[in-house]
Amino acid sequence: MFSSGATGPSDASLTLANPTPAPSPTAQLPELDLRIPTSAQEVSDTTRQAASWFDTHWQGWLAGGLRIIFIIVLALVLRAVVRKLITQLISRMARGSETQEESRLGGLLANTGVVNTERRQQRSEAIGSVLRSVASFTILGTAALMVLSALGVNLAPLLASAGVAGVAIGFGARNLVTDFLSGVFMIMEDQYGVGDEIDTGVASGTVLEVGLRVTKLRGANGEIWYIRNGEVKRIANMSQGWATASVDVQVGYKEDLVRVEELILATAEEMAKEAPYDELIWAPVSILGVESVAPESVVLRVEARTAPGKAASVSRALRQRLKAAFDQAGIKVKEEAPVAPVAGATGVVISPSPAPAAEQAAPSALADPASPRYRATEPIPAAKGADDTAKP
Repeated sequence: MFSSGATGPSDASLTLANPTPAPSPTAQLPELDLRIPTSAQEVSDTTRQAASWFDTHWQGWLAGGLRIIFIIVLALVLRAVVRKLITQLISRMARGSETQEESRLGGLLANTGVVNTERRQQRSEAIGSVLRSVASFTILGTAALMVLSALGVNLAPLLASAGVAGVAIGFGARNLVTDFLSGVFMIMEDQYGVGDEIDTGVASGTVLEVGLRVTKLRGANGEIWYIRNGEVKRIANMSQGWATASVDVQVGYKEDLVRVEELILATAEEMAKEAPYDELIWAPVSILGVESVAPESVVLRVEARTAPGKAASVSRALRQRLKAAFDQAGIKVKEEAPVAPVAGATGVVISPSPAPAAEQAAPSALADPASPRYRATEPIPAAKGADDTAKP
């Protein structure tokens, strides 16, 4: 008893003198035993270890989760605000000029010629779509990197690999980048739009679709051309501003040109007052002068400023009306060549009508009696001796 009692106080004094040090917050936690417990004591120890580990880490989990939620919410709110600002900016750019003073942003989309409201609306929507896509990609990409950083992922190797991969992809897909940038500038500068008649050098036709990488054209024969925007070096747009209808009028060489010009101007002025040409012809028809002179005819050049894309229809209608006016006024389009008269069998002089060019044959060498070929075709005269013996 004495020994046990003496031993107890000594153990207690040792315990109080040398207390167990508290674990440091920065000290590394012991590894967890992942074996399946086989006894009640092991189950109790495992439960205490799990509870201790959870008590140690729950604050970090909560802080990390709140940080991730804050980053996601902030990215979504910022994306919505930026898209809203871009939409308002595009709506101001697409605003028409019905008011007396056009907005300064709207002037960015104005053309030097006639501004089409529908065309301006299409351009503004295309630009707005590109800006919204770029803004969404930038904001959401940055938020994704911040979330990975909050989860404890080391971004240095990821960013280094992304940089190397970006350089490799950019070097291999430089044509794709060129096409994309060319498409963006084509849309922003309004070089052409859907429905325009354009000539890109490699193909020409009506624009069916304008993309950021490829432009689709419908050719004159119905074929569809797919043209990469980066390959287009020059563009001729026949549907912007205004077009020129050019007509070459041929009249006889002996016709009075002053009278012909007055008739042309009167016919064109009458045509410009009728529908639908009163809206298609934007300026009075002008005669530039004599374009060429031939022995039988003279060609006059006539031009008219028309609505874009309507030059061909105006030219055809003007030619048709000029033909009818010339027939009514008795103006010839070509002088008739003189034909030499020929004496008939009865002595009457007949002026034969000239044969068509397709029926006229080349001159023959047999037509000249003095030519050797004509003499070669004469019959050979019979010998005199043979005639005497033949007589009875």
